[in-house]
Amino acid sequence: MLRQSDDPFASIKQKEFRTLLTGRFLFITGLRMMSTLVGWWIYNLTNAPLAIGLVGLSEFLPAFSMALYAGHTIDISEKRKLILRGVALYLLAACALLGLSTHYTAAHISNHWIAIGIYATIFGTGIVRSFVGPTFNVILASIVPKKNLQNATTWNQGTWLTASVCGHAAGGFIIAELGNTGTLCCIASLIAFALLALFQLKPKPPLNERGDQKTWDSVKDGLRFVLHTKEVLGALSLDLFAVLFGGAVALVPVFARDILQIGPRGFGFLNAASDIGSICIVVILTLFPMQRQQGKKLLFAVAGFGICIITFAVSKVFWLSFSALLIAGMLDGVSVVVRGTIMQLKTPDNMRGRVMSVNSMFINSSNELGQFESGVTAKMMGVVPSVIFGGCMTLLVVIITAARAPSLRKLEY
Repeated sequence: MLRQSDDPFASIKQKEFRTLLTGRFLFITGLRMMSTLVGWWIYNLTNAPLAIGLVGLSEFLPAFSMALYAGHTIDISEKRKLILRGVALYLLAACALLGLSTHYTAAHISNHWIAIGIYATIFGTGIVRSFVGPTFNVILASIVPKKNLQNATTWNQGTWLTASVCGHAAGGFIIAELGNTGTLCCIASLIAFALLALFQLKPKPPLNERGDQKTWDSVKDGLRFVLHTKEVLGALSLDLFAVLFGGAVALVPVFARDILQIGPRGFGFLNAASDIGSICIVVILTLFPMQRQQGKKLLFAVAGFGICIITFAVSKVFWLSFSALLIAGMLDGVSVVVRGTIMQLKTPDNMRGRVMSVNSMFINSSNELGQFESGVTAKMMGVVPSVIFGGCMTLLVVIITAARAPSLRKLEY
């Protein structure tokens, strides 16, 4: 087995890796502020929990359907150019939302059509995300040596989670102070600065020499690798269903406004709680990496996540709700680090685009599908019962995975 570096700052010492983290931090902060704003904005336009779910569906459908083709494209393309194009398109999307948020638009267009415009814009970002998200993970292996890959993965995940905390929390505060239009100005500025930072990356030519391979054959190679690598398939499946059923965060606007009655500032804190927990655990795992029994710890972490979601559902007190999401975030952080490390260490360099795109289908898209599922079950069962149902289903998924995937249960790296 490849010996990993014992220096927790090994990858950070590389200038280009720091540049990548800076650009990704600014970009993800802007995106998380955007998702926070859109959830709050749509709910206030429609007063319908299902409308929040439709935001997730709007992004899930294109991201999921384009993922496999995107993976093939990433493997045969120059990675820096793909990232720059994708971030530039996100900047255009932020500007489109900015136009929809103005007083002029509100005076001339009904709330229904403004909501339609938001859904259409989010649909467009779903297409872009199917290319950009995996490319950020693929380019990692082109920047750091393989002996530092586990360390770089942890830093990369930590940066993503820190940006999520900043974006979610700041989004709530900025909405309260500046309104939708002012918040979108901040979002557009963050994405623009991210674009400037990422321009400093060096070109990253394709490592896959089989650019003449038929697209579908290339896609099948990526799927075959994931399906035949049991540790990868088990970790992805566990996260897929846990996120799908345990997506209580999608309904945080409803809990904040109607159940806990804490307003935009409290909403910002509650929305950031899980990410604060995640970044705390990622910092700990960066300094003190897990040395053994990572698979078993992954299963326990996801089970604990489900219990926290149930606690959040039944809570009527802000501090208990915040604490439940905080601990859920810490447990989810364990899952993120273990899964991310498995993906990086097990994937051959010439297949990273396709495998990371399959990962995107399983994990990233499941966030949006989970948001839709939360909206539908909230309409069918009521908000609180739907979140309890999700937590219980998460526990059931852990039990089934532990029984049917012994290789994941015994996994160590």
